[in-house]
Amino acid sequence: MTEYRPIGIVHSPLRTRGSPPFQSSFSRAEGTIEIYPEFRAGLRDLDAFSHIIVIAEFNQAERQALSEHPLLDGEAHHGIFACRHFNRPNPIGLSYAALREIRNGTLVVSGIDLLEGTPVLDIKPYIPAFDCIPGAGTGWVTQEHVDRLRAAGSGAGHQ
Repeated sequence: MTEYRPIGIVHSPLRTRGSPPFQSSFSRAEGTIEIYPEFRAGLRDLDAFSHIIVIAEFNQAERQALSEHPLLDGEAHHGIFACRHFNRPNPIGLSYAALREIRNGTLVVSGIDLLEGTPVLDIKPYIPAFDCIPGAGTGWVTQEHVDRLRAAGSGAGHQ
């Protein structure tokens, strides 16, 4: 199996595990992603994109689980692969952020939902034609659940 090593680290005002914002689309937090010098050549042409997908290690996950109670979802437990909880067998997460600029190998972003010190494993450009799937099913995630997450995260990310 391949071993992965971080390409950078998140600098964020978010410091409390399990606190809002719960998804990057509800976040107004601003932060930076410091790319380590040996990986900075890979940033060429990234500044032409408005948004990025950040693949990160949930290094503060408390445990590994196959069933988890999603945040703000009452008492229901779901299989870990049917939710986005951070307590996963492989604690890897996806986050989307608006790319504001690249400054000396550091990405200035907004809409971040990752904690301070989160290791970044990879970055990919967000390309709507590839990454947006119109009409996709949402499983157990109802509009009410989305509205609760949005309301909980609406003021989060400011300190």
